[in-house]
Amino acid sequence: MGPRPSALCKQAAAVLAAALLVVGSAGCTGEPRPPDPAPTEPDRSAAFALLEAFSDRMIGEGAPAVLIDVRYGGKAWTHAAGVRNLETREPATASDPVRVGGITESLVAVSVLKLVAEGKLGLDDPVSRYLPEFGSVLHPPGPVTARQLLTHESGLPDFTDPLLASGPWEQVTARRVSLEQQLALAATVPWEPRLARIFNYSRTNYAALALIIERLRGQDIAQVLATDTARPLDLGATRLGGPGLPGMVHGYVTVAGARLDASTPEWQAEAPSSGAVSTLPEVNRFYAALLKGELLPPDSVTAMKGGYLEYYGFALRRWNNTCNNRFYYGLPGDTDGYGTIAMTSEDGRTQLAMAVAYPPEPPTLGVNPLISELTDVSQDALNHLC
Repeated sequence: MGPRPSALCKQAAAVLAAALLVVGSAGCTGEPRPPDPAPTEPDRSAAFALLEAFSDRMIGEGAPAVLIDVRYGGKAWTHAAGVRNLETREPATASDPVRVGGITESLVAVSVLKLVAEGKLGLDDPVSRYLPEFGSVLHPPGPVTARQLLTHESGLPDFTDPLLASGPWEQVTARRVSLEQQLALAATVPWEPRLARIFNYSRTNYAALALIIERLRGQDIAQVLATDTARPLDLGATRLGGPGLPGMVHGYVTVAGARLDASTPEWQAEAPSSGAVSTLPEVNRFYAALLKGELLPPDSVTAMKGGYLEYYGFALRRWNNTCNNRFYYGLPGDTDGYGTIAMTSEDGRTQLAMAVAYPPEPPTLGVNPLISELTDVSQDALNHLC
């Protein structure tokens, strides 16, 4: 006959008490609890592999050089392939100067917004208030404001169409074209009236803005950009106009079967739409400072970003940032011989700038389709960094 239930209960209680004693003793005298494992670093190799593969393809298709500068989590990743110059074959580096094309417009927009913050310029004032000759030269179909110039919603014709159609590329691009001449060239193209404001890119918009800046500052646009942005941020290679910089990456075009150097086109010496030279580290430093509020008051930075549903603010485009469901801001830059893209997260901490000296091809009045590829691969790579 087995033990009675009461005896079984007593035995179970004794076993449990002994077990608790052992556990308690181990807790006092045993090894300490191991620490939680440290968080692992995200694998960002896919982002860099995307960029390297794109670079390899561009070089394989005849691009003289590809430069990339990435900033993330307080770190930097850079890449350079190809050469600075097809004649000397000197290897390119990631910090070599390049022509940055339309990124120039972001620099100009900062100078415009500084005037607005100082109360010297009203965004919704008619342009003719600051440029009395605007109406008599261009004959706009209706009032045009500085805001419409900034957002490319004025409908102003692009002066480069008649300029580049006026003669052989090598002759046309060797001529210096002043801001006043840029407006005069635009005046030779009919200004089509529009029922609604829509985005219609025209380099003449920024020629008019640069003239306004010059009138209000009493300095030429290159000096103003240096004062407002380059010197405060110590951007020693960033400038509008002037001779080519040492170590500059040369871009090329092919005209009538001949390869021509496009690195120092005189017509862009005073082109506030596309004439700046910079390095990718300096381009990233500029956009980080801008988005962190180091160049403009917060409301001006917000205005530059544009509304939530707007494609293009004040010289800032935006792309989806899937890391935090927000946006990257920056601009693409497309010009003869060069394509550049810059994207920066809203907090200024995650950035990518890439420049390609295009495979030498005939110049076009339109946009080189490679700029879309630069943009897509850059956005994809940034979204692999999180």
